[in-house]
Amino acid sequence: MTRGPAVNANTPHPPHRTDDELARLDIPDLLRHGLTAAPGPHRTALFGDGAAAAAVLLDRLATEPRSVAFLADTVHAGGVARAAELPEPLPHRDAATLVRQWLRAATELDGGLTADDSAATWLHAVATIIELKQRAREAYSR
Repeated sequence: MTRGPAVNANTPHPPHRTDDELARLDIPDLLRHGLTAAPGPHRTALFGDGAAAAAVLLDRLATEPRSVAFLADTVHAGGVARAAELPEPLPHRDAATLVRQWLRAATELDGGLTADDSAATWLHAVATIIELKQRAREAYSR
């Protein structure tokens, strides 16, 4: 019996990273290289480790996932540039400062609707990961 190539045979196995390692990733750089990239390693890095890293950082600042999801909807409706101008893109000052850096990095691309939609999708992924982290923590503490 002849077997065909394995699914995802060309995709390297992702490294296991701790939250501390993820927190040290350069998210603005990941956004600059992955937000408007075609499917491939830059996009995978942004939506994989980049989203996980952003979730770690925002979770450490006690950011509610619904706040990040609301920001994602705001980006989708008005664009990254408009969201970057918000005086308080997230409720807490430290989280707002952090996410504003990310939004500004995304505005450097001048990627139009494609970048806006990708940024909104990425922020929704970040919100989902934060929620999963919080639920896992709650389940573990029971």
